[in-house]
Amino acid sequence: MIGPDPSCWTGGVPGAALLARNLRLRPLVDKDAETLSVLGDDPDIAKQMAESTYRFPPESPHAFAFGIERIRDGALLGVIELRRDETGGEITLWLGRAFWGKGFATEALERLARFAFQGLRLGEVRARVLPANAASARIFVKAGFAERGTVACGPGGVYPARLFVLTRDAWEARRAARPLVLVAAVALVDADGRVLVARRPEGKDMAGLWEFPGGKVGAGEMPEAALIRELAEELSLDVRESCLAAVACASHDYDEFHLLMPLFACRVWKGAPRAREGQELRWIVPARLSDLPMPPADAPLVSLLRDLL
Repeated sequence: MIGPDPSCWTGGVPGAALLARNLRLRPLVDKDAETLSVLGDDPDIAKQMAESTYRFPPESPHAFAFGIERIRDGALLGVIELRRDETGGEITLWLGRAFWGKGFATEALERLARFAFQGLRLGEVRARVLPANAASARIFVKAGFAERGTVACGPGGVYPARLFVLTRDAWEARRAARPLVLVAAVALVDADGRVLVARRPEGKDMAGLWEFPGGKVGAGEMPEAALIRELAEELSLDVRESCLAAVACASHDYDEFHLLMPLFACRVWKGAPRAREGQELRWIVPARLSDLPMPPADAPLVSLLRDLL
């Protein structure tokens, strides 16, 4: 198989962002300096890092540094960086204390690893973790990295660090084992041409993001049947299959699974939408849908739906 031309990546990816479920990894900009200096001014962060917590990388075709931004509100959580070398690349990662233990580090790491193998075509990526930083070690193991002994780190190489490595073969094996998830979604359109969207409640994955109503398709279930069931359970709506018209389909590559999501349009139903699972509901004109933070799989459907309606 012929891969991407490596020359496409030697200058970096100016202005491009890498999307994950809850995060956007975006290039750092000068105005991030103040926020990152505040986040990184924490002795508990500094003493667990094999590298300095806060720096903008030099202009180099071999360095890719991204701010870790939460999609729901644009908050900058920390930094993840990949530096290429002769044998592959090394990853460093840190988050502000308020964002520890929420799965953000693992999500950012898995997305950057995909960029390293799929975009840059690297053979392996590595990370150094200080012995006292057990939490970071668990994150790398969870992302598929294998421990490979110890290496030196710090000025002059005076500190020992645990070495974690993820090879292309190991990454591709994990990727091949990901499940395929089928989800059906619907754009409910009222008499004024507005579309109903729901905001995922706190405590759920992708909390705070707006999405089209719907849910997972069960084993042996048709997407239309799944939608009828989900709309009754989540919104107390009675919808007939004949009122559902397929208008688009999203095929999105999340790092934990691959999502297929047919989107239907519906203009006729019985009942008034009522949030039964803690979600916030909002009717919105199609032209304003792009103003809402949405999951990466939903967002590309907005322009298609806007043109259709």
